[in-house]
Amino acid sequence: MKDDHATRRATGRWLLRLEALGVLALAAFLALTAVRIVHEGSLQEVHSADAIVVFGAAEYSGHPSPVLRARLDHAFDLFQEGIAPVVITTGGAAADPSFSEGGVGRDYLARRGIPERNLIAETQGSDTAQSAVRVAVIMRANGLRSCVAVSDAYHVFRIKRLLKHEGIGPVYVAPRPDSRPHGAGQRLYALLREASSYLLWKLGAA
Repeated sequence: MKDDHATRRATGRWLLRLEALGVLALAAFLALTAVRIVHEGSLQEVHSADAIVVFGAAEYSGHPSPVLRARLDHAFDLFQEGIAPVVITTGGAAADPSFSEGGVGRDYLARRGIPERNLIAETQGSDTAQSAVRVAVIMRANGLRSCVAVSDAYHVFRIKRLLKHEGIGPVYVAPRPDSRPHGAGQRLYALLREASSYLLWKLGAA
């Protein structure tokens, strides 16, 4: 009996140690990923490419939200600089099925003066990962290989890896200006959300 009790206690200690190591490994992965997210979000990789890809954000009854408008305006400036001949807008419909983020983005850029022949809308993706998959399909169908991804600062790290996973490359990032969260609490929340989303995607993609 004493031997059994000692064995159970020893096994319990090993399990606790393994759990502690798992927690430490998870914390280290999230911390390292957060550092990489911050670094990537500080870049403006303004390189010539086949397409500019604007990842969607909220739209309101056919009008882009301030965040989406800022992303689209940044993409417009890159297009005007001659960075790429095609702009792909992304995002499906949310609460209002009459409009999609991708369609609203395309229409906004058309009104700003980008010719319709230079615009493609991805309108089915319900999240970043789905949009990346559909963008890759669109790009391959149109003979496009490289892109400049436009989104928010802490979002582009994951976007680049999603697109590369789908065979797009090279992938450059150009986050919209002033898109890093301002408060310390907001930055921490955004980093944890993006790092956790990246970890979950890595586990699913493995």
